[in-house]
Amino acid sequence: MDLGWKLSCLVLWLTCSSGSGNTRVSAQPSLTEKIPLGAIFEQGTDEVQSAFKYAMLNHNLNVSSRRFELQAYVDVINTADAFKLSRLICNQFSRGVYSMLGAVSPDSFDTLHSYSNTFQMPFVTPWFPEKVLTPSSGFLDFALSMRPDYHQAIIDTIQFYGWRKIIYLYDSHDGLLRLQQIYQGLKPGNEAFQVELVKRISNVSMAIEFLHTLEQIGRFTKKHIVLDCPTEMAKQILIQHVRDLRLGRRTYHYLLSGLVMDDRWESEIIEFGAINITGFRIVDTNRRLVREFYDSWKRLDPQMSVGAGRESISAQAALMYDAVFVLVEAFNKILRKKPDQFRNNVQRRSQTLMAAASTAGDGSNSSSNNNDAGFNSNSGSGSGSSGNGGGSGNFNIAPRALDCNTAKGWVNAWEHGDKISRYLRKVEIEGLTGDIKFNDDGRRVNYTLHVVEMTVNSAMVKVAEWNDVTGLQPLNAKFVRLRPHVEFEKNRTYIVTTVLEEPYIMIKQPAFGEQLHGNDRFEGYCKDLADLLSKRLGLDYELRLVKDGNYGSENPAVQGGWDGMVGELVRKEADIAIAPMTITAERERVIDFSKPFMSLGISIMIKKPVKQTPGVFSFMNPLSQEIWVRMCVTVAAICALPFGSLLNAPTIACSGGTKSRNFATFQPVAKKATLT
Repeated sequence: MDLGWKLSCLVLWLTCSSGSGNTRVSAQPSLTEKIPLGAIFEQGTDEVQSAFKYAMLNHNLNVSSRRFELQAYVDVINTADAFKLSRLICNQFSRGVYSMLGAVSPDSFDTLHSYSNTFQMPFVTPWFPEKVLTPSSGFLDFALSMRPDYHQAIIDTIQFYGWRKIIYLYDSHDGLLRLQQIYQGLKPGNEAFQVELVKRISNVSMAIEFLHTLEQIGRFTKKHIVLDCPTEMAKQILIQHVRDLRLGRRTYHYLLSGLVMDDRWESEIIEFGAINITGFRIVDTNRRLVREFYDSWKRLDPQMSVGAGRESISAQAALMYDAVFVLVEAFNKILRKKPDQFRNNVQRRSQTLMAAASTAGDGSNSSSNNNDAGFNSNSGSGSGSSGNGGGSGNFNIAPRALDCNTAKGWVNAWEHGDKISRYLRKVEIEGLTGDIKFNDDGRRVNYTLHVVEMTVNSAMVKVAEWNDVTGLQPLNAKFVRLRPHVEFEKNRTYIVTTVLEEPYIMIKQPAFGEQLHGNDRFEGYCKDLADLLSKRLGLDYELRLVKDGNYGSENPAVQGGWDGMVGELVRKEADIAIAPMTITAERERVIDFSKPFMSLGISIMIKKPVKQTPGVFSFMNPLSQEIWVRMCVTVAAICALPFGSLLNAPTIACSGGTKSRNFATFQPVAKKATLT
C-alpha cells in the first residue's frame, strides 16, 4: 500500500499550499516532456483530491502508451475572499500551467471562472454551480463542467411516480436555483406537479422540526419530499427521521435530487427500510472499466487517500477522476496533430524555473505567500527539452508567463488556451461516469443516469435508466434480500410479550400433582410459533404477559405515549411481541410488523335456502301470512265503503207515482246580492 504512494512521489510532484510559508528547492531540468497543471481545491474535498492524485498517478505510470507526464501544482483554500483567491490564481498562472482543474464552492467559482475567461486559461471542474454566467464578450467559455445537467431527469422521475404534490427541502442557494431550473424544465401541456411547500434547512435539527410540522398538519397523508443537500446531511436526516417515534415512515417517500447514491449506503440505512428512498447514480458498477477501477481503488490506504480503500466512490470524486483523463485526451489529440506544439513553451518554462531556483539559492525572497514550486530529482522542474537537446536558440528567448499585474491596460492571454479549450470539447472517451462527450457549449451530452431505490427488505436496486436523448426507461427491478447487518446474540434471553387470547395464548392446565414453570405455563398457537422460531434461530426466550392486558394504543399519560404490548416495545421493556395484534397505521409508526400469520375480513352469513317444489300458493312465499291477511282486509274495507255511503243517502219522492227511491242530490244555492 505504502509502496504505491512512494511510487507516486517518485513520478508525480504535488505541492499543497495552505496560504502561508515559502519553500524553494533547486532542481535540474529533466529531458522527459511534462505538462504542468494547476489545481485548486476547497477544504473538505479530501476524496475529490484523492481521486485527482490517483488519476495523475495512473496516467504517469502508464509508460507504454503515454506521450507526456503530468505535473500538478495543488493549492487548498479555506476562504472565499476574492482578493486572496486572486493572488493564488495569479501565482498558479505564473508557474506556466497549461490548464486549471479544481473543485471549489459557488462563491469561489465566480472568481476562478472570471480569471479563466479573461486569460483564456482552460478550467475543468467536476461540477458547475447552478447559475453560471456566460462570458460577457460572447466568446468561448473556457470553463468545462464534468457534471451533466439532469433537471429533466428529476422532472421525469416525479412524473414516473405519479406525484401531484411535492415538498422541496434544500440547504443552499444553489438548491433554490436548482428548483428554478426544474420549474423552467416543465413543458406546457403535460401533467405537471405542484410544489406544495419549499423550506430551506441549515442543519438536521431544522429538517426534523419541519417534519414534525408536516406530521401535525396531516399524519396519514402521503408526503413526497425532494431533498437537495449533501450526502452526509441526507443520511443524518433519514437516520434521525427513523429514530424519531413521533414521525411516520410508510407515508414518506424521499427523492434525493443530488448525485448522492453513488456513496455506500447499505451499512448506514440497512435497518431503515420503512422509508422509501429514490435517487440517482452516475457510476455504473456493472461496467468493466468501473470494476477494474474498484479493484485498485479499494487497495489504497484510506489514511493516505481519504475516501479510498472501499469498493465505492462518490460522484464528485468520479467526475474529478474523469476530468484528468479528459485533459489527457485533449493534449494527446493536439500532440498527435502537431508533436512540437508546446515545445517552445516547455523550454521557456524550464529556463524560468532554473532562474527561480538560482535566485532561491542566493537567499532572495519570493513575493508570493503560497509555496513555490518544489521538485524532486525524478519529476524535474517542468519539462526539459525534447528532441535535439532543447535548441540553444530557444533558451535565449525571454520567458513569457501569464502576468495578472500588468500595467499596460490589457492582459496577455494564454496563447494555447483557445486551442486546448476547443479540443476539450471534441473529446470522446469512456470514463467512470459513462460515455463522456460535450457539445459546442461545453455541456455533456449522451449520458445516462440510473434511477435507484432502496426499499423494504431489498438492497439498492435500479428501477429505471434516464438518458438525455431517450428520457426515462423503466426496468424490471430485481430485488435482493438483505442479510442481517448484525448477528443474533446467542448468549442472552429475549423477552417476548403477549396477551391472553384464546386460542392463541392460553394458561395451560397442569396435570394432577404437576407444577409448570416459565414458558411451560402457556399453550396455544403463538406459543407454538415462539417455540418454532426459538428452535430455528437457536435463541432462548422468556414469555411474559403484558402488564396492563392491552394490545397497545396511544396514551399520553404513559411513558413513551403508548400502552399495552406496543408500549413495552417502545420503552424497550420487551424485545418482541407475539400475539394476534391487528396491524394499523398508528402502530406502524412506532413498531415494525412481520408478515401477518392470519388475515381477517368482514363477512355476512346467511342461511342457505332449501329448494322446494313450487305449489299452488307459491306466489305467496315472498310475503308473510300476516301481510297477506292485512292486504285482504284492506281490499274488503275499500270495497264496502261506497255501499255504506248509499245506505245513508236521503229519500226523495217522485211526483208521478207512489214509489220512492233514494238518491244523493246536490242542489246549488244561489246567493242574491243586496244593495244598501
